[in-house]
Amino acid sequence: MKKYLAMIGLGVFSSTAMSSMYLYQPIGSSIVLGGYGNRHALSTASGNPASSYLMANLQGFRVGFVGPLGIAVEGGGVNGINDKIDDLTTILENDFVSTLDDFVTATAAEGSAVASGGGTAQDAEAAMDAYIEANIDATVDSLETSLGDASGSVAAIAEPIYAKFATTLQAPFAPIIYKTRRRSVFTLDASASIVGRAAILADDITITGLNDLRTVANYTDLESGVSNLDDIDTDTASYIQRASDYRFSLGYSEMLSRTPTEAILVGGRINFHKLALGQKITVLEGGDDPSVSYGDFFISRDNTAHGFSLDLGAMLVGRNYQLGMMVANVNEPTFDYEEIGNCTGLTADDLVNCNAAVSFASAGKISLNETYKMEAQVTVDAAIKSKDQHFSLAASYDLNPIKDPLGDEYQWSVVSLSLFSDYILIPGIRAGIRKNLVGNELTYYTVGATLSRRLEIDLAYAPENDAGNSGLFFSMGYSFVF
Repeated sequence: MKKYLAMIGLGVFSSTAMSSMYLYQPIGSSIVLGGYGNRHALSTASGNPASSYLMANLQGFRVGFVGPLGIAVEGGGVNGINDKIDDLTTILENDFVSTLDDFVTATAAEGSAVASGGGTAQDAEAAMDAYIEANIDATVDSLETSLGDASGSVAAIAEPIYAKFATTLQAPFAPIIYKTRRRSVFTLDASASIVGRAAILADDITITGLNDLRTVANYTDLESGVSNLDDIDTDTASYIQRASDYRFSLGYSEMLSRTPTEAILVGGRINFHKLALGQKITVLEGGDDPSVSYGDFFISRDNTAHGFSLDLGAMLVGRNYQLGMMVANVNEPTFDYEEIGNCTGLTADDLVNCNAAVSFASAGKISLNETYKMEAQVTVDAAIKSKDQHFSLAASYDLNPIKDPLGDEYQWSVVSLSLFSDYILIPGIRAGIRKNLVGNELTYYTVGATLSRRLEIDLAYAPENDAGNSGLFFSMGYSFVF
């Protein structure tokens, strides 16, 4: 029993240490500003495609230099875990073990009572055999009930726990924005990102030989059968998912109309994706090392799918206000995961893990042929600002939730206050709050600074919520002064 508790603890630790990431990680100043496009923050051009018009000078180029590089960590599901482990310990050590011990003791007591009353050894053995025959089925039923309760406790411990790690890097000098003499704006952008998620899939606990006790006919066989109940059998496993994406984007924006007090901007962007999706099951009780390590799996791109997504946006820009709307992934492309569950030719732990994957798929916990749909999402934003956007009080809101490639839901609501300066020695500063309205429901407190009008540093932290989830975003990038 102690061995099993140690195995569960190791599995919980592994799921926390094996991190992963999500593809909808905001980077650069967008961590703080959300979907609001600000000409002083070049990284916000990756949001509403119409905002690229604001970024460009009257004519000519505007480019980044290095990054931004964004890193995000999320995890949780640990709320109340100590109490849950205590419950599991009670079930396995007290309910299960004590039931076995009590039955063996009661059987021996039947024989002792006959012997102390003057009965022969044969009479004592007959009394014990009769007691075993009358009570063994009920005892095994009670033990199986305890194992069922233990399986429920393992699921309560393991299944809410997850950990994610994300990193996204824009290509050098990206985005590259060019405004023509006719005021048309073209944008080139490229980035690489990787996302992974670690969790635990809980399986029922069984004990080899427990059901064989139903056929025990005498005390000697009972003692032998009980002494052999050492091996706990379960396919409880770590479940690792990862997605990596190479993205190249081409965007266009222009001023659709203009009055003395406001202008309407429109834009579109086509994104070409080379996406690699995979999932890996590893049974925690396994002994030998699987043929593919966690590290190799995480960075591999053996199974890649190509596709494109289309983003559309529009903005109404006035002297002291700005309104915007964006529809991302209008065409909703789909990408296939690498198929798992073909166990032909596998041996050792690879075969054990493959069979476990098939079992979890049959139980509806995973899919052997997973597909990711890049769902459409509508984002609106509004801001009260100074004429040149040196000061902004802004908000953005996703009108619908979408799932990332690993199945987690995100729908952001963002509020921010920002101050930018044209003077190199005076840093730009920003702060805000962003909340995920679905999924992990984390609330991030965000801050950022632009130093020397070039270096952008942004940070977001979500303290642990009621579900035991928390997270951290960090981004840094350097761009040329415009």
